[in-house]
Amino acid sequence: MKKIWLYSVRSYVSIGMFFYFKRIDVFGFENIPKDKPVLFLGNHQNALLDPLLIAIKCGRFSFFLTRAGVFKKPLVSKLLKSLQMLPVYRIRDGWNNITNNRAIFEACTGLFKNNEAVVIFPEGSHNLVRRVRPLSKGFTRIVFDTLEKYPELDIQLIPVGLNFMNTTSFPDSTTIYFGSPISSRAFVSENRNKDVVKLKKRIKDELSSLTTNIPEKNYNEILNRLNELQVDYLKPKAVNACIESNFVNCSETTKPSNKFLKLFFRNLLILNILVPFLLWKYVFKPKINELEFMATFRFAIAITLVPIYLLIVIVILSITISMLVGFYYFLIVLLIALLAVKL
Repeated sequence: MKKIWLYSVRSYVSIGMFFYFKRIDVFGFENIPKDKPVLFLGNHQNALLDPLLIAIKCGRFSFFLTRAGVFKKPLVSKLLKSLQMLPVYRIRDGWNNITNNRAIFEACTGLFKNNEAVVIFPEGSHNLVRRVRPLSKGFTRIVFDTLEKYPELDIQLIPVGLNFMNTTSFPDSTTIYFGSPISSRAFVSENRNKDVVKLKKRIKDELSSLTTNIPEKNYNEILNRLNELQVDYLKPKAVNACIESNFVNCSETTKPSNKFLKLFFRNLLILNILVPFLLWKYVFKPKINELEFMATFRFAIAITLVPIYLLIVIVILSITISMLVGFYYFLIVLLIALLAVKL
């Protein structure tokens, strides 16, 4: 039953992502081992959409280490745990709760022993900045504690670069880069402190090549220059090369030639989902205090309120006119949504 539940949720989220993103391009999928313990390590810009994208595109039913704050309500906690999410406590959650992480880390060790996959965002929090922030050492503790207990395990570390054209816009586009697998055993020596430093540096370097990595110094100035050049943030290696060349070797994104059609179909889509759109714009959106959550809440509305609203409209049309009219309306709205998002 658990597999059926996970397959169902993943399929539904995949459909939602298809209609939410203009493009989702995946690179390096062949790098993901199918029969070994895997630790996915991703950069973290776009709140809940980051783990959802990895979940539907990595090809494995992974376990996700998630900040403990979202597990406070019993019903929500039960739902998240059914989706293989494990709570991780931070200092802001209270010093008394930090010790709870020991049980979670031991659970990860057990998962690796069973050749399962775990996802961690080692930056420790999400942020819209287009750079890889300093990594916490929590993931290194899990790796080295596991290898200390089971030295024969070959935990494969997979860096994951998540790239977005514009996280606060709709529709957005994204590219996911799965890096080459790194054997964790290669970092084990007699000096654990040095091992931790070496592993953190290696993962940070890998992530910095898989996503746009604007230096912290003069960040805003460099970002503004990149935006003026209209670089393609879905191609991080090209953008990073542009930065390193002091904006000499830079290429622009392809400018769309169908702006009128896009605007027409998006307005037509809004008319067909008017109630959820108004709720989003005037009720939910004003309450979002962190821009990092903008896409998460928009996507949540798109896969909950929008289908419910359309189902109600279809039922009304089917009862008042005919089921055939309701069915045709459903097909027409799907077509409008596709054109509005994909053009």
